[in-house]
Amino acid sequence: MSLVPSATELLFALGLGDEVIAVTHECDYPLDVLELPRVTRDVLEPGLSAREIDAAVRERTERGEAIYALDEEHLAELEPDLIVTQAVCEVCAVAYDDVVAMAERMDEPPGVISLDPTTVGEVLGTVRTIAEATNRRDAGVALVHEASRRIDLVRLAVRGAPRPRVAALEWLDPVFVAGHWTPQLIEYAGGEDALGLAGEPSRRAEWAEVAAVEPEVVVVMPCGYDAARSLEEAESHRGELEALGAREVVAVDASAYFSRPGPRLVDGLELLAHLLHPDLVPEPAAAERPLPL
Repeated sequence: MSLVPSATELLFALGLGDEVIAVTHECDYPLDVLELPRVTRDVLEPGLSAREIDAAVRERTERGEAIYALDEEHLAELEPDLIVTQAVCEVCAVAYDDVVAMAERMDEPPGVISLDPTTVGEVLGTVRTIAEATNRRDAGVALVHEASRRIDLVRLAVRGAPRPRVAALEWLDPVFVAGHWTPQLIEYAGGEDALGLAGEPSRRAEWAEVAAVEPEVVVVMPCGYDAARSLEEAESHRGELEALGAREVVAVDASAYFSRPGPRLVDGLELLAHLLHPDLVPEPAAAERPLPL
């Protein structure tokens, strides 16, 4: 059972799709997961603006309240042997402590694995963790090898090329600078992350700070949004984004290629590399192209 979308994608990538018995309400890839039972739901009101979402999440987390509800009764009925979750981000999934407590209350407590990567290397490490826990060692080795090969191809393609300054914005109202693995993806893609730090959490910033670093490329990647929704957010802040003076402002499918520390981060890397160096890196076939502002 998977309680985080990135873990769901990883389980399927390892050939374990037939053994996944339930997922979260946010799991949407691969398409086979749409047929599986959902054991979580969002407790925030629907239709909130970006600022309202930020405020609601902040208020609930400060009170120690979850923003996702877990259907414990349904989960217990399914009798999972293993639950995969995460603790790296308190707003990305059901709270880890809640999952552990729930598992301990079950008649036959399942194993619980928390995947908490903050860098690209650690994301690849989660492949090994799940592969070992599920007897898919060979599949894990193959997945890591292929991801590493694709990463190396990108890094070799952009080696020695000029590095444009990039601002990766994970939220626009208020502004959040993307952290964790994103600065590494930008570096590997032949750019210079002007604001984020690899391995560090995403952080709140001000428009003045973004403008001060004079980014050449701005990538709008609101956490959990697809490209169309990201572009909507960018359009609603067109004035602030244009004031940055970047030569290019694009919106991307953050949910698929950047927010989730799963196998498709490599697609995100290839997308970024083509965006920054279209003459050196071909347009990736797998990833949806960025939408210009």
